[in-house]
Amino acid sequence: MLEHVSPGTSDDLMVGFETSDDAAVYRLGDSAVLLTVDFFTPMVDDPYDFGRIAAANALSDIYAMGGRPLTAMNLLAMPCSLPPEIAARVLQGGADKVREADAVIVGGHTIDDKEPKYGLSVMGVCDPDRVVRNVGARRNDVLVLTKRLGVGILNTALKQGLETEGTLAEVIENMAHLNRAASEAMMEVGVNAATDITGFGLAGHAREMAFGSGMAVELDLTAVPVWRDVLAYSADGVKPGRTADVLSFLEPWVMWGPADEAWRGVLADPQTSGGLLMAVAADKARALLDALEARGESGAVVGTVVEGRAGLISIV
Repeated sequence: MLEHVSPGTSDDLMVGFETSDDAAVYRLGDSAVLLTVDFFTPMVDDPYDFGRIAAANALSDIYAMGGRPLTAMNLLAMPCSLPPEIAARVLQGGADKVREADAVIVGGHTIDDKEPKYGLSVMGVCDPDRVVRNVGARRNDVLVLTKRLGVGILNTALKQGLETEGTLAEVIENMAHLNRAASEAMMEVGVNAATDITGFGLAGHAREMAFGSGMAVELDLTAVPVWRDVLAYSADGVKPGRTADVLSFLEPWVMWGPADEAWRGVLADPQTSGGLLMAVAADKARALLDALEARGESGAVVGTVVEGRAGLISIV
C-alpha cells in the first residue's frame, strides 16, 4: 500500500549547487538523500574497464560527502554501429562496481551517439547531521589526499601510444578503485570538509574548498604523490586538452612558487576517478592517516589551511 508523502519544499534542500558541492542533499524525514550524476567518454580501450572506472567515478561523489550509495541508473550513449557485446561489457563493468558498493542498478537510459559515453545517476543516504561538504575547512586544518595524481596525463600518454593498458594496469585498477574505504575512514575520525579530485585537478578543487570556506591554502609540492613518469610526460607537453583551460581559470588564484611548468600541469591535471581531499583538524591528522592505512588506503598530507584571501592557493 502506498502511503501519502507530503511534497517537499525548498527548505528541505540542504545542499544545492551554490558551492559546487559533490552532490545535492535533500532532507527526507530523518535521512539526508544525496543525489549526483556523472558520465564521460572512454579513457581506456577495454569496455569492461571503462564501465568500472566510470561507475567508480560517479559513486565517488556520494563517498566524498560521507554518504552510502543505494541505487544507480545507467546513462549510456553508444553508436548503433558497434557490436552490442561492447555495450554489454560496459554495462557489466558498471554493474559489478555498483554491486561492490552494495548498491543496486535500478534502470537507466541509452541513446544512439557517435561517441561512446557512460556514467551513472546515483542516489545515496547520510545522517543529516554528518553530511561532509566541500566547505567548512578551518585555519590550521591539515589537507590529506588519497590516490596519486597524474591519471589524466597517463591517459593522454595511452591515447598517444606512449603507454599501453598493460603498462598502466596499476593505474587502471586505481581509477576503478572505490573511495568507499577512504570515506569510511574520514567518517570514523571526523573531518571539517572534503571533496573528490576530478576535472579541475588538485589545485582547482583545493581552490574550490578554500574559497567556499573563506580561507586560503598552502600546498606542499614535495608531499604531493604522483604516478611514475607523470612529471616527465608533463614536461614534454603530454597533457589532456582540458589542462590549459584549468590553468587559465586558476591563474588569478594560484601563487605557483617553486612549481615549474611540468608541476603546474600535474597540479591542474584533470583526474578520472581521483581520490579524496580532506581538511582535518591537525590533532586528528595522525588518526585519519592511521584509519586509512588500516583499510589499505594511501594517504598523504599535502597542505595546510591558512588565513588569507578566500580561494588563494600558494604552492610552497
